[in-house]
Amino acid sequence: MNVELPFAPVDTIIRRNAGELRVSADASKELARRIQRHGATLAEDAAERATADGRKTLMASDFGVETVIDTDTLELPVAPVDRIARIEIDERYRVSMNARVALADILEDYADNVARAAATLARHADRRTITADDIETYFALFE
Repeated sequence: MNVELPFAPVDTIIRRNAGELRVSADASKELARRIQRHGATLAEDAAERATADGRKTLMASDFGVETVIDTDTLELPVAPVDRIARIEIDERYRVSMNARVALADILEDYADNVARAAATLARHADRRTITADDIETYFALFE
């Protein structure tokens, strides 16, 4: 699976949660990979809800979002999130703009939670850098 999400916005998300810690490039790559996998799974679930409702277009409500935020408040770009949404779903589905923004918002919250925990793990290990191992350890412990 190719990683559709650019690493730079993911790196920014980790850094806003890292405080004084540094961030390895591998940590950003690992988190981007995990975000993409999570987003593809969420889109599969949303496609099932749309199908159950007799629709071929994914809506924000299929992701459990009632109020869609402004894209200017997001760090994750919407275009790659659209590609992530389409990784595991049939090409006959469409993804509305509100659904793309809703998914980006969900994935950004997800990334913030992982990044915060990875920073805690790095501090606990008495390191000054968040590494891919911290991201992997989070998932080993909490998922």
